[in-house]
Amino acid sequence: MERRSFLKKAAVSASVGAASVAVATPALAETPTLNWRLASSFPKSLDTIYGAAEVFCNRVKELTEGKFNIRPFAGGEIVPGPAVLDAVKDGTVEMGHTASYYFFGKDATFAFDTAMPFGLTSRQQTAWMLHGNGMKLMREFFAEYNVVNFLGGNTGTQMGGWFRKEIKTVEDLKGLKFRVGGFAGKVMTKLGTVPQQIPGSDIYTALEKGTIDAAEWVGPYDDEKLGFYKVAKVYHYPGWWEGGAQLSFYVSKKEWEKLPKLFQHAIEVASMEAHTDMQAKYDAKNPAALGRLLQNKISLKPFPQPVMEACFKAAQETFNEEAAKNPKFKKVYDDWVAFRNNQGQWFNVAEQSFAKFNMSRALK
Repeated sequence: MERRSFLKKAAVSASVGAASVAVATPALAETPTLNWRLASSFPKSLDTIYGAAEVFCNRVKELTEGKFNIRPFAGGEIVPGPAVLDAVKDGTVEMGHTASYYFFGKDATFAFDTAMPFGLTSRQQTAWMLHGNGMKLMREFFAEYNVVNFLGGNTGTQMGGWFRKEIKTVEDLKGLKFRVGGFAGKVMTKLGTVPQQIPGSDIYTALEKGTIDAAEWVGPYDDEKLGFYKVAKVYHYPGWWEGGAQLSFYVSKKEWEKLPKLFQHAIEVASMEAHTDMQAKYDAKNPAALGRLLQNKISLKPFPQPVMEACFKAAQETFNEEAAKNPKFKKVYDDWVAFRNNQGQWFNVAEQSFAKFNMSRALK
């Protein structure tokens, strides 16, 4: 499916709203009811990130007047969260909702579909996917896994996580057992950190028991729900490994090709609505959640500049090493890094100068 065609169809369907459903009604009357299962990587308690799957499934049902029903299942209900890719690839379920960088152990190229260290913001990631070569390149890559990928939300820039002890120098990263997702673990290994990839539902227990020394998840709204502030008081920022972490819906390529065009269009439209909705929810809910966390006497600290510089250097070295040995990674990286650098030049002109001044002042 071509990106331009997809965007045109999505825009038309979204703009006509109820009218599009009315026009489709005659075709729907002759279409058999279809029931699918969607495996999520996330617990139901995280209503924003897991909730994107619910938004998606409800919208597909509405658009098809109940003819296409997709039921979401939380992580562990059908398969564990880290097994969503294989569940879709192998046909255990028809769909999945996950963060692709969870599967970087299979191939580091997966991380481009979510977030890369010192990479793109949420807006830039969406721009690369829809109007750069991102969707084209990732569709080619996912095809090898029997998956058709769709945008499935974005968290925005994430926090750096919860630490038992403040990170003051690069030396403090050595030996640190840190729950961190995706490609960031490979980068931090260069600085002596011991990365741990643990599902969201298991992080609190690991942090409480001391199995890990620190953990990152998303940001204030989710972190408050997960209760990390109760067992670690230092809240560092920013999450330089997730400037805009994108989630994705996976559809079995085999099942996708069987779908009536009407149902395919419903998936296209519903995924874009869920994608937009997740970012809006996080932006709306994070400020109040951060305020409540601060009332619990946490210590909100930026990572020191020398730590950021050391991590940036380690990230660049890791990118180059992976590109040298992995042709699939290099193909995507070359396009991604050119887009990232070009975006930086533009955002420095208007966006950053406006935000730096404007966000430091309150209107009365």
